[in-house]
Amino acid sequence: MSKRLQTYDAPGISVTFDPDRCQHTARCLAALPRVFDVTRSRWIRPELATAGAVAAAIEQCPSGALQYALTNAEGPGKPAV
Repeated sequence: MSKRLQTYDAPGISVTFDPDRCQHTARCLAALPRVFDVTRSRWIRPELATAGAVAAAIEQCPSGALQYALTNAEGPGKPAV
């Protein structure tokens, strides 16, 4: 049974997490523990760091379970490559 895709939005960035792809390497937790904290019920809080810092942490995800799209006042931006 697949788990549902989780989405977390903050100014400048939209983060998605696919629990079915996660390999639990905890790189996100080590990279930005203020944003990624599994002890909270809403474990991803992208508003607690800059969009650039969140994107840099997500880029360390080896499984691709974490993805992001940079956004602006006009709406969604291009997803990161």
